[in-house]
Amino acid sequence: MATIFTSPFFVSYLLPFILVFTVVFAILQKSGILGKDKKQIDAIVGFVIGLIVISFANAVGIINSLLPFLAVAVVVILVFLILLAMVYVGADGKFEIPKIYKVSIGALAAITVLIAVLIVTGAWDYLVNTWFGGASGEGGITNFIFIILVLVVIGFIVWPKDKKDKP
Repeated sequence: MATIFTSPFFVSYLLPFILVFTVVFAILQKSGILGKDKKQIDAIVGFVIGLIVISFANAVGIINSLLPFLAVAVVVILVFLILLAMVYVGADGKFEIPKIYKVSIGALAAITVLIAVLIVTGAWDYLVNTWFGGASGEGGITNFIFIILVLVVIGFIVWPKDKKDKP
């Protein structure tokens, strides 16, 4: 049974347009790049950028491929924060995340989003084949890492050690 939510118009045009328009509008409102209290100008710019994005099928495909990843990532982070809140509730009853967790979650999220974008755009396979040689085994990076590893091991073996007599 087909519904409005599974129709190609809804999935390929309406949802990506609303998402891009909303995000661009919010960024422009928050940053004030085009001026403070200029909602009309921010809305027009968001509208135009939203229309430009949906006119390119490749951009819409990338957005539609990344959104399920985003939904799952948000749920995982929410569950993690709920579990963390059971441990890090202060004496005053407020939930405070230690700074190391904030930095770690931010770095992990950035790396994960980068890898997700590379996979969705198809660049991941190209990078893996270029750097690590793929099935052919002719990866320049793999050979470079192996050579460095061999040189480090040889350095540890050959490097002179202090021979101080212990009393």
